[in-house]
Amino acid sequence: MSTAKMSWPEVVGWPAAQAVTQVNTDRPDVAIEVLPSGTSVAPGFSSERVRVFFDGTGSVAVTPTVG
Repeated sequence: MSTAKMSWPEVVGWPAAQAVTQVNTDRPDVAIEVLPSGTSVAPGFSSERVRVFFDGTGSVAVTPTVG
């Protein structure tokens, strides 16, 4: 059973740069994409990716998750 962290609900509302640092600390093995909220992204799951969506103030808008 894997104990690797899969989501970061605690970073919602944080500045995106700070959230990226936290995700990278917890999971240095994943690529992190930082995107404006509402951006269209290709569908599909990737166990090697975390997307961080930020709002107009630069704060994380939704829980970043592996996928």
